[in-house]
Amino acid sequence: MEFCPRCGSVLVMKTKNMGCPRCGYSSKSKMKIKTSEKIGRKQEVAVIKEKDVEVYPTIDLEKSCEKCGNKKAYFWTRQTRATDEAETKFFKCTKCENTWREYR
Repeated sequence: MEFCPRCGSVLVMKTKNMGCPRCGYSSKSKMKIKTSEKIGRKQEVAVIKEKDVEVYPTIDLEKSCEKCGNKKAYFWTRQTRATDEAETKFFKCTKCENTWREYR
């Protein structure tokens, strides 16, 4: 890449030689510009199903699931009432996906 000695603009290729598009300066030397670009293979976008997104910690339950009797469940908490009250703890059975909540 060359620059115009008069105004500092980038010289562009004209019919036979390089020239300045701003001030009209024309270079007497000829330049060959060679460019190349590597285009890689486009990667596919991964599709995440909503079921695969659920990554919650598991807990060993004191009392088992009401539907299947399993002792492990996923759990998460949400603030469902006023901020000065305790948050609600939700459970989801790892076996039958039964969901329930617990207020404290």
